[in-house]
Amino acid sequence: MATGHEASAPTAGEYIVHHLTHNNSTGHAQQNIVDWGVVNYDTLFFSIGLGLITVFLLWRAASKATSGVPGRFQAAVEILVEMVNDQAKGIIHSAESRKFVAPLALTVFVWVFLMNSMDFLPLDLLPMIWQTITGNHHAYLRVVPTADLNATLGMSSGVLLVCLYYNIKIKGIGGWVHELFAAPFGDKWFLYPINFLMQMIEFAAKTISHGMRLFGNMYAGELLFMLIALMGAAWGTSGVAGPLLFAGHVLAGSAWAIFHILIVALQAFIFMMLTLVYVGQAHESH
Repeated sequence: MATGHEASAPTAGEYIVHHLTHNNSTGHAQQNIVDWGVVNYDTLFFSIGLGLITVFLLWRAASKATSGVPGRFQAAVEILVEMVNDQAKGIIHSAESRKFVAPLALTVFVWVFLMNSMDFLPLDLLPMIWQTITGNHHAYLRVVPTADLNATLGMSSGVLLVCLYYNIKIKGIGGWVHELFAAPFGDKWFLYPINFLMQMIEFAAKTISHGMRLFGNMYAGELLFMLIALMGAAWGTSGVAGPLLFAGHVLAGSAWAIFHILIVALQAFIFMMLTLVYVGQAHESH
């Protein structure tokens, strides 16, 4: 006999769809990955909040820095600063540009690292807290901003704007416009349309791939955590299947979390390096 409780328990598919749905301006499930008419409030909240934490941490490290023996926090930040500065020197040869670009790259690395690290929180922790606060047990909340293509494309678009700025600053507006029409195939009038088209494709390809690379890796990692969480939900299953699946949940979750540390740091590093590379390319002439 049905008790009525079966309907309250979501299926595996419903559980994943719920966790993949943003708290957005529509107030209901929105399955489009990118929709210009929808605002994802959770992405904005966590990305801006973690951005403020990033600025605070770097400001605190700079304000508390001493010339003596550094503490652990200062030593960690100094290692990051030295790493970013070494990478910037190898890519951007203008010392004047590095005064802005190197701190930008450092901020990008720490910011993306913190956003990626939200994946380490227990999957249902913040959503359950949010549902308790709102009193709505169906409230949506996604806590990994970099698993939202809108966020990663927004960041890559910001990098594009920096690249356009340095193209104009280094080459001048006339020199850059001339490069748009004269490269890569040569300064011939009949090649101008092809050159300009190729330049636009290059800018678009770099920006889209920059954002999608980070999104794809973090989205896949988030989805895998959801699948592992479903194994743990099988604890109440009758027979030996339940305990075995729960044991698999613990083992797989621990192994993936450890491996995910590398992914989180690596994706932040790659996003930072591509930022440096693209800005460095803006300093060069074809």
